[in-house]
Amino acid sequence: MDLVLTIGVDALVYASWLFIVSLGLTLVFGVLKILNMAHGSIYALGAYSAASVVALFTTWGMSPAWSLVAMLLAAAGVAAVVGPLLERGLLARFYGRDEVLLLLVTYALFLMLEDGTKLLWGVNPYYVSEPYSLFGNVEIGSLSFVGYDLALIVLAVVCGLLVWLGLNRTVAGKIVLAVIHNPEMSASMGVNVNFVYSAAFTVGVFLAALGGAFTAPMISVQPGVSVSVIIVSFAVVIIGGLGSIEGAAIGAVVVGLARAVAVHVMPDVELFSVYLVMAAVLVFRPEGLFQSVKARVI
Repeated sequence: MDLVLTIGVDALVYASWLFIVSLGLTLVFGVLKILNMAHGSIYALGAYSAASVVALFTTWGMSPAWSLVAMLLAAAGVAAVVGPLLERGLLARFYGRDEVLLLLVTYALFLMLEDGTKLLWGVNPYYVSEPYSLFGNVEIGSLSFVGYDLALIVLAVVCGLLVWLGLNRTVAGKIVLAVIHNPEMSASMGVNVNFVYSAAFTVGVFLAALGGAFTAPMISVQPGVSVSVIIVSFAVVIIGGLGSIEGAAIGAVVVGLARAVAVHVMPDVELFSVYLVMAAVLVFRPEGLFQSVKARVI
């Protein structure tokens, strides 16, 4: 019983931050039809920025509780600067061009951001230990879990609900859905399509940076962290279906369970478990679990 509980909690913790990152990836694809290869680099920017801002708050003698605010501000800062700059300054110039070209542009952007983070923060690892002890330990049955890990699950649920409600229960969300379905008709009705694209991309950047900022206390922030994140995020959106919020949630849970089972039961296949699950899904449902023929955010 303890093993089952451990696997379940580990799976949800891993799925929580992965869902936040993948939610941004699938949102950008759903609205802009761009498979953003640089998404993992934005995650890394969020992690590095959070480490820097938390360290700054610590030197000011502020309470460790403020480190949560510091991480949120770091993610918001990355989104406010990087989102409009990349979308308006670079990606907008390639709209209407071949989709493969856009993929290559985001890959080039990934390479530039990787080198940019090394220039700004160097190659030594950063550690953000202050927030990790804020919530103490939580006893579940005979087992003890870190409270911060469980709080991350709550954050993922909140992010998912806010994005879903924003798209499906607000006027702004209806406008975004209209642009997704028919940007030309939306433009003829007076919708500023370019603003919608910029706003959606910025929200996607914020979610990637938020995932990086709030996982920084759980990992060693160092060069190369973006590579593993973007690979696993792609696995999540492929399993769930590109452009689907529900699919991103289910895909993250499936990936989390596959990894947790492999770590605790079959450690030798841990590196391949996610890709085995992805391959199995693609065999029987190539478009993903929640994907219609035409990609769009649901």
